[in-house]
Amino acid sequence: MDVAAPAWRDTKRPLWPLALVVPALPFAALLLAAATGSPWAWWLTPAVILGVIPVIDVIAGDDRANPPEDAVPALQASPYYRWITYLFLPAQFAALVVACAVWASDVGPISAVGLVLTTGLVNGIAINTAHELGHKRESVERWLSKIALAPTGYGHFFVEHNRGHHVRVATPEDPASSRLGESYYRFWPRTVVGSLTSAWRLEAARHRLRGRNPWSVRNEVLQAWAMTVVLFAVLTTAFGPRVLPFLLLQAVVGFSVLEAVNYLEHYGLLRQRNAAGRYEKVDPRHSWNSDRLTTNVFLFQLQRHSDHHANPLRRYQALRSFDISPQLPAGYATMLLIALIPPIWRRVMDHRVLSHYGGDATLANTAPGYRPSR
Repeated sequence: MDVAAPAWRDTKRPLWPLALVVPALPFAALLLAAATGSPWAWWLTPAVILGVIPVIDVIAGDDRANPPEDAVPALQASPYYRWITYLFLPAQFAALVVACAVWASDVGPISAVGLVLTTGLVNGIAINTAHELGHKRESVERWLSKIALAPTGYGHFFVEHNRGHHVRVATPEDPASSRLGESYYRFWPRTVVGSLTSAWRLEAARHRLRGRNPWSVRNEVLQAWAMTVVLFAVLTTAFGPRVLPFLLLQAVVGFSVLEAVNYLEHYGLLRQRNAAGRYEKVDPRHSWNSDRLTTNVFLFQLQRHSDHHANPLRRYQALRSFDISPQLPAGYATMLLIALIPPIWRRVMDHRVLSHYGGDATLANTAPGYRPSR
């Protein structure tokens, strides 16, 4: 007698709400500051995200399990996973309001730096939530994506990422694809300026194609920027003009976190040209992957980036790991810190890029003038 195989279930299902720990950390810092009076309490969020989580990442190890394809339709249709991303936004904005209130109370320099880093990290990680929502066809999720981007003033990411980066990824034409030998500090101005100008050109071209003036309320870049202006105006009115420098500083930290993630996701990877002179189709070989369980839970499996680029509409709970994807040696939290120290980054990553291309540096996306050591 044949015994039916047990139905597949998502073993990570109870873990996904842990992603909401990130926007909850500022409230924990507030309680710690009230209980201890220590200005270092506002460094709790950076300590957890950049210190504790990488350690847990190592201890928890990797998770390479993939959902079976026959389970994917039900998995993607489940509202449970969507509501977790939706709940991130009110927690994110509540944390921003609390941070503005604390800043307006005239904090000292130690608390001030910690508060900027705390808020910037939360809103930077919120860009990942915006990333997950912005790829979907549902109108409500696309609008929620723009709302999540408002605190960092990076609303143009909604346009550039979907219609620019996903088209040009792993090519020299993409401002968000870092090159072999390019440090994060050289990449940052290139991607910040390049992504902004690309977003405007894409949206302006879309309107002109329809015979419309791009300076319109239907311009998605202007819509997103308007949300930031309104948000900052409301917070400045509520807490006084002294919060405006804070809002600007945390925004820079927030979108710098995003660009650090962009930096490590495609470092040195290049799509080759086919016989017709066009770039080959994007596949799992063109993004760095990481199967670290902890950071994947906290980042809605952004680290399964190879499958995301090959299948952009696939929801986070259904993303897969592929053997052909190049693998990062650690999770994003650890790799972000390494990216800030170029000599260590090159020691860790350059040989991996070369190994991915069988030692042939001409096959990599290489920074002009860079000669990798063998």
